[in-house]
This record gives sequence, C-alpha cells and structure tokens, in this order.
Amino acid sequence: MSVADVSLRVRWSRTGVEGDRRHRALLVLLLLCGFLLVCIWLSMTSGAVDIRLWEYLQAVAGQHELSARDQLVIEVIRLPRMVLGVIVGGGLAIAGAVMQGLFRNPLADPGVVGVSAGASLGAAAMIVLGGSVLAPVTLHLGIYALPVAAFVGSLATTFCLYSLGRTEGQTSVATLLLAGIALSALALAMVGVLIFLADDQQLRDLNFWQLGSLAGATWGKVAAALPFVGVASLGALLMAPGLNSLFLGEAAAGHMGIHVERLKTLSIICVALATGACVAVSGGIGFVGIVVPHLLRLVIGPDHRYLLPGCVLLGASLLLLADAIARVIVAPAELPIGIVTALVGAPFFLWILLRRKGLMAGV
Repeated sequence: MSVADVSLRVRWSRTGVEGDRRHRALLVLLLLCGFLLVCIWLSMTSGAVDIRLWEYLQAVAGQHELSARDQLVIEVIRLPRMVLGVIVGGGLAIAGAVMQGLFRNPLADPGVVGVSAGASLGAAAMIVLGGSVLAPVTLHLGIYALPVAAFVGSLATTFCLYSLGRTEGQTSVATLLLAGIALSALALAMVGVLIFLADDQQLRDLNFWQLGSLAGATWGKVAAALPFVGVASLGALLMAPGLNSLFLGEAAAGHMGIHVERLKTLSIICVALATGACVAVSGGIGFVGIVVPHLLRLVIGPDHRYLLPGCVLLGASLLLLADAIARVIVAPAELPIGIVTALVGAPFFLWILLRRKGLMAGV
C-alpha cells in the first residue's frame, strides 16, 4: 500500500469521525431547544398562582379572556422573570465555557474563581455609593450604571486571575483555585465594608446579592442585561475557532494564524461582560458556569462551535428549572435560587475534583 493510499484512508477516517460528531452535536442542540421550551413552560406556570399557559396564549390570539389578576401575574411578574432567567442562565454558562477554554481547564468558572465576587463588589459599590461618590456615574448611565459597575469589577478580577493563574504558558490548577479563593475573599471583605456603611434601604438591596434570585425581575433589568450578555455571547461564538485552536496550546494556535494575545483579551472582556451583567441583575448565582460546559463536553465534545450554543440553551434551561423548583419547594414562600444551584453544583464540582484527583496530585 502506497503512502498516498494511507493518507487518503486517514483523511476519510478523520472526515467520518468529524461528521459523526457534527451530527451528534446538531441532534443534542435540537434536543436542548425542546428542553428549553419545556423549562419555559414550567417557569411560566410554576408559583403560588395557578395559571395555564395555554389559556394565556389563547388570550393573546383573541380566543380566550383572562382575568385581570392572571394577566398581571404573567405579563408583569412571570414573563420578565422567564426572559431574565434565559439571559442570566445563558450568560453564566457561556462565560464559564469561555473561561475554561481560555485556561484550558474544566475547573475554571466565574463563581468558583472569584469573578462573580468581583462583579458583586462593583454592584455593591454602585448601590451604596451611587447616591454620593458615584452619583455622576449614576446620572450619566441611568439603568446601565449597575451592570457597568459589575462589569468593571468582574473585568478587574478576571485580569488579576489570568495573571496569577498562568505560569510560563501553563495553567496551574492549584494556583488558579487558590488565587480565586484569595480574590473572592478580598472582594467579599470589601463588600462587608460597604455593608457596614449602608443604610437600611441599601442593606435590603445588598441582601439580594448574597444568595441570588430572579424574584426582582423587571423589564428594566432585562433591558439593562440583554445588551451586555448579547454582545458577550456573540463575541464568544465568533471566537469559537480560536478557542478550539487555543486548546492545542498558545504556540500551536499562533502557528495556525491565531492572534493569541488579542484572543485572550477579547475572551477576558466577554467573560467580564457576561458575568458582570448577570450578577448585576440576579445577584450571585454559582456553579452554572462549571456544570453546564462540563456536561456538554461529555456529550458533544470540546468543539466550541457547538459547545457555546449548547451552553446558552442548557444554561438557560437549568436556571429556569432551578427557579421553578425554588418557587414551589417551600411555597408560598420562595427559596433563593442560589441555594438550589449550590446544592446541585457543589457536589458536581467535588465529583470533577475526584475525577481529576490523579492529575491534581502532581500539580
């Protein structure tokens, strides 16, 4: 058999494998679209008030008439809450996927490594100081003041984390986690100082950040978060081929024509944009960014062209599902959604650590 025949067979085999993965990824994305629709239905129908979504859709089509109470609950409370859940869940998941692709490590996550804490610090500073020291910022930015402050906080934390976690082109898992713990502790300590300075109304607002919730969802918050998360998600999708190349190493990506430094900078900005906006409107909701990308990698592989859209769909679905559980598990009261995600995400994170125990022992 000639060298040309062997090369042709290898090319055919590789094409077949890529085709199988592509078909599997497209099938998974289609299933995730259906799962998201189910979670949207659960989000719209779960709660203290029993409302049938089908009746609302009939009312929109003019075939049914809803009571004023039901229409108010759907259009003012549940619909913006559902849309905000989609934005926050998708944004946190895609931020986690980009961060893991940047560090080439499945343990990287905005919540675990302190980026969310940095965003919370920025948001807390705007809540407490927005009427005094930061009043000019509030005046000029309006409803976007809180997301911008959270973005600045998450951007600063992400740059610090990237600088500390990289050594000679490699990412140390131990350094990454320890740096994240230190940065998170520092940010939370500064939030504690702001809490000490806050008045009663600001304390009630700051309490929102401790566990995270979608309970305060309004169309104003949707309008404030959507541009940031939308730009970050679009930028991440455009960077998917570069993130795939970065998986082979920075030197190899550079030889493939990727501008590595620009890719890293844009990745950090996208992570900070998405995380900052999500924290600003929903508070600290952890573990979405680590659970969703890891689950999808087990199913469709590491190709970011399919992984990132899948993260948006699955992240939105799981957050809506967690929010529905939070509303009914202690009804008529409501459990903070951050508790639900932590109860599921923390054991999952420990499972990832146990799987990587052999690797981490040598770090």
